[in-house]
Amino acid sequence: MGMPFLEQRPIKPQIEEGGAADIQSVCNAISSLNSSPTSAAKVCSLYNSFEASFVADGDYVIGGIFPLHYNQEMPDLNFTYRALPVKCNGFDPRAFRWVQTMRLAVEEINQSADLLPNYTLGYKIFDSCAYPLTGMRAALAALNGLSERDSPMCHEASPLLAVIGESGSAQSIVLSRILQPFRIPMISYFSSCACFTDRKQYPSFFRVIPNDDYQVKAIAQLLVRFNWTWVGLVRGDHEYGRFAVQGLLRELQGTKVCVAYQKMIPLLYNRQRALEIMEVMRLSSAKVVVVFSAEGEMTPFLRDYMTQNITGIQWVASEAWVTASVFTASEFYPYLGGTIGFGIRKGHISRLSPYLQTINPRMYPNNLLVKELWEALYGCNPFTLPGFLLPPCSGQEPLLEQHSAYMNTSNTRVAYNVYKAVYAVAHSLHNLLLCQPGTGPFQNKSCAQSNNIHPWQLQYYLQEVEFKIAEEMVNFDLKGDSIPYYDILNWQRGKGGNIEFVNVGLFDGTKPAGEELVIQEDRIMWGSRQSEASCSHLSECSASCLPGSRKAVRRGEPVCCFDCVPCDSGKISNQTNSIECTLCPEDFWSNNERAVCIPKKVEFLGYDSLGIALTVISVMGACTTIAVFAVFFCHRNTTIVRINNSELSFFILFALTLCFLCSLVFIGKPTFWSCMLRHTAFSITFSLCISCILGKTLVVLAAFTATRPGDNIMKWLGPKQQRAIIFVSTLIQVIICAAWLIDDPPFPSPNTQYERSKIILECSVGSSIAFWCVLGYIGLQASLCFVLAFLARRLPGNFNEAKFITFSMLIFCAVWLAFIPAYVSSPGNYADAVESFAILASSFGLLFCLFAPKCYIILLKPKKNTKQHLMVK
Repeated sequence: MGMPFLEQRPIKPQIEEGGAADIQSVCNAISSLNSSPTSAAKVCSLYNSFEASFVADGDYVIGGIFPLHYNQEMPDLNFTYRALPVKCNGFDPRAFRWVQTMRLAVEEINQSADLLPNYTLGYKIFDSCAYPLTGMRAALAALNGLSERDSPMCHEASPLLAVIGESGSAQSIVLSRILQPFRIPMISYFSSCACFTDRKQYPSFFRVIPNDDYQVKAIAQLLVRFNWTWVGLVRGDHEYGRFAVQGLLRELQGTKVCVAYQKMIPLLYNRQRALEIMEVMRLSSAKVVVVFSAEGEMTPFLRDYMTQNITGIQWVASEAWVTASVFTASEFYPYLGGTIGFGIRKGHISRLSPYLQTINPRMYPNNLLVKELWEALYGCNPFTLPGFLLPPCSGQEPLLEQHSAYMNTSNTRVAYNVYKAVYAVAHSLHNLLLCQPGTGPFQNKSCAQSNNIHPWQLQYYLQEVEFKIAEEMVNFDLKGDSIPYYDILNWQRGKGGNIEFVNVGLFDGTKPAGEELVIQEDRIMWGSRQSEASCSHLSECSASCLPGSRKAVRRGEPVCCFDCVPCDSGKISNQTNSIECTLCPEDFWSNNERAVCIPKKVEFLGYDSLGIALTVISVMGACTTIAVFAVFFCHRNTTIVRINNSELSFFILFALTLCFLCSLVFIGKPTFWSCMLRHTAFSITFSLCISCILGKTLVVLAAFTATRPGDNIMKWLGPKQQRAIIFVSTLIQVIICAAWLIDDPPFPSPNTQYERSKIILECSVGSSIAFWCVLGYIGLQASLCFVLAFLARRLPGNFNEAKFITFSMLIFCAVWLAFIPAYVSSPGNYADAVESFAILASSFGLLFCLFAPKCYIILLKPKKNTKQHLMVK
């Protein structure tokens, strides 16, 4: 409260012997305030202290900060009385093993004849309680030397050369910012946040654990590998969790993996908030949960999780808790069995196991951490003090293998990192002391003074250090990172029912892209059962769309949530989860399952039910016409045959026979020759037929309109003239057809427009003008016949053939007028059927109208087959 305000000046980094000048100036300023005992007592008295957990003196001192407890109770900071000492809860035997690993490494170095000979290392180890503010207090306490109470106010160089720590990234961020003004390097053994790669913010930060950028890349590849497309994310409330989630989301972009939810475990654990997260996990369809959190936060969270009876969750663990021994107890297996995650590289420390067994309450009677270790391992109180609820014990109980939370030395990962970090400092310091004057890396090629080494000088050698431990090369890149390598661990049930961490693969970040991840899937245990196939359908928002359908993303939902929409006709998808359906080639169509393009069915007017019916009718018509021809031929000398110009009648019957038969050309697969024959045969035979009828009409009209005997009109319509009329009229049609065939003849054409699922093989008319000219000419002939016959309808005689010609032409014209719109609107084989039907209908109309009355008289009324009867009105 009485401390005067001091202006803090920025300390500029510089590699020279005077690098601590700015710190010294701050010290001088403080010293000037202490000119009198009174002011010194007010300003510089130590009202409270932060005691170290383990201390050892040496020529060079390094600090160690470890999360020996999971959390701490928040003190009452109202500043009206002296703050109480920090109270931490939840002792962590695993972190205590890390502390002993650091102590063992220092002892090995001090005993080594090759590394730092004639020099010793000391240490000051503190508990951060896995809380950033407590870690900050530990860092400040470490800066004060071995004893805060006896530490001088100022010193030429920092008594602390380097710090081994911290575990969590959030704590390391605070610690790095505290140490940065003093340019003291720190080597983290467990902080993997990608944020530390920023050398501007963290210039003195190193680590022996891979950067989280590699871990999130590995987890993303794992999710894609097992086709886990719908996952939940849970993280701790710190920088490690925040940066890891951001990195994972960045890696998942462009993949098929979507995030169902993101939840955060409070830094100061809150059971109500945790239960809300668990309820989301219970209700979500995402059964794969990726967790970026520290062991300290996960311990109470998972204990509450076990009480909620939530099963079926596949956990994907980050390196921060995937090897946590606290979760190896058998009661965790039903809920955590099958967990898979990425652990930092395992190493072997030969002397660690016997060293850990030397720790007991009798050897350290005043160390409360050793007392807490015994309470955690044995559930007893080694100190017989009143007020303790636990039963007393001797403190000399043997440490056994079942105390895996502390004694697990066969699977050292974080402890191995601590071991490497201490040796990195030792090797860097050794290289610094080997420097020869005139060859040094500092100003004027100078070296550091062995009795006054500045931390920034050690940092230079840390950046350049390179050494081997157990055949593993240890070094740092320009960002202070180490080699990116992870073991893939699977939590499986051991022989005693406890959880064992089984190595099922690896991730090597130094390999080329796509080759980093190697997994032995046959060794993985999913939950309590052996997996024979990857559980690819374990976690998905929507079931995979089978071939024959495509994915349709639901509006407002992630891309992993979709509906399966069947492909439209003519489109297929032959892969699972197709984004779109592929259009089949023009000559192909989709099958019923919409999974394969098959050749389109080719249709034409073949000999199916319709074709057979038309064939039968055509043949019947031709036979009927021949029968009439026979009747007329047999009765050719009778009055009714002779009166009606037998020669023209035989011509008409011959032409009608051809008309009936030409309809057969429209049935069958169209070919180049059949297409040309269809329309030309039809047009010429009908033109011949109508020409004969036209000739007969002219003869009838001329015979009954001659008003005077000896009128010469009939001499112009004799047999030769009639033949000439028929020939010329038919020749015109032949010429039109010839021009049509020469210029643009009909040809077979596949029609895919009318019905896209089929190919309708039809005859294209080629020249539409020629086609309609042919029909127009036939229509012109029929119209002329109709007009002339209509004019002769009232001529005398019981048998007025003009009437029958009129009716026949009326039927003929009606049929072909109806044919035009029907033909135009009918596709392919139906158009052919319509044209064939029109030919048959008009042919039957002509046959019956012209010859049925005559056959009736010839066959049934022969008495009327006389000249007298036929000429009477």
